[in-house]
Amino acid sequence: MEQSLVFIKPDGVERGLVGEVLSRFEKRMIQVKRAELRQLTPEEVDSHYEEHVSKPFYPSLKEYILSGPVFLMVLEAENVISIIRTMVGVTNSAEAAPGTIRGDFALTMQNNIVHASDSPESAQREISNFF
Repeated sequence: MEQSLVFIKPDGVERGLVGEVLSRFEKRMIQVKRAELRQLTPEEVDSHYEEHVSKPFYPSLKEYILSGPVFLMVLEAENVISIIRTMVGVTNSAEAAPGTIRGDFALTMQNNIVHASDSPESAQREISNFF
């Protein structure tokens, strides 16, 4: 079985979308192995987004992620990373297809509701960063 780290970002938590997003995963028989609502620390955000820290958009991204709690989940199923990435949709909310989580709920490129691991290696690193 494969695992993925997914978290609902502060805008999704604030808008009351945790149940809706979680329900979509559960309907696909994806198991929730761990879940926690919490405020991330600046160090956790820097570690998670280490490849973006030096980029011009990072201060704004960091401020956004620290603006409220996130709902962290470790999800598990066969091919879960690929399944979740399809369900979530592309990063740019303007290009996300209707029926995807971002297509249905994202407000902007930054306020795009959810993070999902993009590879087994990323999933391992991200899960160990938060759990």
